[in-house]
Amino acid sequence: MFQKIDERDLDALREISNIGAGHAVTALHQMTHRVITLEVPSVQLLPFSRVAESLGGLEEEVVGLFFRIYGGSRGNMLVVMSRHSAEHLLTVLFDGSGIRKPLGDMEISALKEVGNILTSSYLSAVGSLLSIPLIPSIPSFSLDMAQAVVDLLLIELAEVTHQALVVQTDFATRDKSFAGHFCLLPDPNSIETILKALEKIRNPR
Repeated sequence: MFQKIDERDLDALREISNIGAGHAVTALHQMTHRVITLEVPSVQLLPFSRVAESLGGLEEEVVGLFFRIYGGSRGNMLVVMSRHSAEHLLTVLFDGSGIRKPLGDMEISALKEVGNILTSSYLSAVGSLLSIPLIPSIPSFSLDMAQAVVDLLLIELAEVTHQALVVQTDFATRDKSFAGHFCLLPDPNSIETILKALEKIRNPR
């Protein structure tokens, strides 16, 4: 399933992810009025044991917003940020008002809504480029060590593969007050659909 992916495909996935993440960051800028920067997306085929490492470390306490992707192609989407970043983002969203610790229902609901807006923007842009409808599920929320958050994401994939294709884009404010990661993990069974869509982009008729 992953053997069919070559360097041209990886380059195309990077470019498409960059556009998708750009749309998401525009939405985040509109919510926070902060300038957000993006890093060049990385596309890696990683063993499960290394996915959490790519998010900043196994024991980093993170907020994870997890979405299943439905439509013409299936997979998973994860928006991840450290607890500190999530708390700072909430402070910005609530106009400087204090937030409760541990996070209460209001704070969690706000983070879910942010994740929903970001993921919808990202998938809408990617789906439009690929001409594939990509529809996010209602988000699931997790506050835990990065390894535990990633394990929740990979448990179903482990039934069919021991590797994950991770399309990751990192974002941050200029002062690094909050930062995070967009991670797209296509379902191995949907890779063929994505590769065919990429081929149509490269060779339009």
